[in-house]
Amino acid sequence: MSERASMNVETASVAAHERWVSRPRPNADAALRLFCFPYAGGRAAIYRSWPDFLPASVEVCAIEPPGHGARLREPPVARLDSLVERLAAAAEPYLDRPFAFFGHSLGALVAFELTRHLRRLGRPMPVHLFVSGGAPPHLGVRASVRRLHDLPEDELVRMLRLFNGTPREVLEHAELMQIMLPVLRADFALGETHSYVPEPPLGCPIAAFGGTGDGYVNRRRLESWRDLTTGAFSLWMVPGDHFFIHTNQLLLLTILGRELRTELARIV
Repeated sequence: MSERASMNVETASVAAHERWVSRPRPNADAALRLFCFPYAGGRAAIYRSWPDFLPASVEVCAIEPPGHGARLREPPVARLDSLVERLAAAAEPYLDRPFAFFGHSLGALVAFELTRHLRRLGRPMPVHLFVSGGAPPHLGVRASVRRLHDLPEDELVRMLRLFNGTPREVLEHAELMQIMLPVLRADFALGETHSYVPEPPLGCPIAAFGGTGDGYVNRRRLESWRDLTTGAFSLWMVPGDHFFIHTNQLLLLTILGRELRTELARIV
């Protein structure tokens, strides 16, 4: 391969990694990286302000999956195993120092399965796994919960209104909804078609966050994350519904910042 061709391949590779991982405030001296995974339909920008509230030595790395945010024109991924494999490759350049994972709702499942995938590859593991608003996958999907990814359009939109996570101006904008619905269907399919395969518990600590008014993931289900680690487990219930990540962001980040400072103390 010529030197120019080699440089082109390297440039394309770097660009690919940067499409997946958005760093709102790049920090070459960061002691720890926090990878943040969005909920269904979410994008990296939801974590844009987080560096303002977390320790300065933590670099926030927000994940932007295909079909989301700046990657809206790319086809979304509807299979979790495929998404996790691609995420592992994209995150590889950023695993050169201690890191932690945070995922909300669907993002919690993605963060958990990515952690297990990295373990199978023999790659570095997160020092802490933070799961928010998501039930542990070994419990399975409740029989009473409807499969959202294959609902008729009118029913899916009605369910989105109930979840209270999609802005009203988007729900009421027909053209925007035609763009967003395929992405949301793919995201819902990630969780609803995923088959959990038992493996030994993780060794890293798990901290779970839940909303006190969340009608979809209650405290009892969140407590079952304890079964998936041999490390420490903690549970924090935050006032709010399923999207307390927005409505009570300051409290959430105060707790998260405290947990990260504990990890930083161990690293130093």
